[in-house]
Amino acid sequence: MADIPFELSAPLARRLRAAVDLEGKIPIALETLGPLTDRRVGFFDVPAGQLLDAICARASEAVAIPPAEPLRIDRPDESLDAIVSLWSGFRGVDPASLAEVDRVLAPNGRLLVVHDYGRDEVSALGEPDAPQYRLWSRREGPFLRGGGFKIRVLHCFWTFPSVEEAQAFLGEAFGERGTAAGAALRRPRLAWNVAVYHRWRGGIEPQPDPALDPATA
Repeated sequence: MADIPFELSAPLARRLRAAVDLEGKIPIALETLGPLTDRRVGFFDVPAGQLLDAICARASEAVAIPPAEPLRIDRPDESLDAIVSLWSGFRGVDPASLAEVDRVLAPNGRLLVVHDYGRDEVSALGEPDAPQYRLWSRREGPFLRGGGFKIRVLHCFWTFPSVEEAQAFLGEAFGERGTAAGAALRRPRLAWNVAVYHRWRGGIEPQPDPALDPATA
């Protein structure tokens, strides 16, 4: 399960959750792209926590979707307005999984998939050749190659009370890579770019109804 982008021990994970996205850019983007307010929202493999609370607080219905291979969602056809996945799900594009998502999404429903984008300070803590830092965000990558996804990049931060606390956390959580990243810090935060891959049901953006457009009246 993932509401943060790295697997850490429980104490370290709590410290990281207190530092990530303090400006709330991720929930704001999900609401803008969804929207999620007063909607039936499915959450793929997302544990309880502050991020989940923030993005589903105003949903009319919040539905947990457990991971499965192949993906099976225990919901009737067209019964969700949006599905949100944070980091651990949809690691690439599987046509069968997208077909299952499209089955349960209502017309004009949205799939919102959050992954790290890279090209930032946080990516130095992970595997440099990880696909989320390279292939996934490219035009020839699985999300943008033809699956109907678009991408929105959010410029977020991990923010700590002081440079010293940031350095201590990074060293404990990420070993040598964290120590090296901490030594380069001149401010108590790390730049963190987050990608939201977003897709309409069926991969096709709905066209506005001319009868409802005041400009055509």
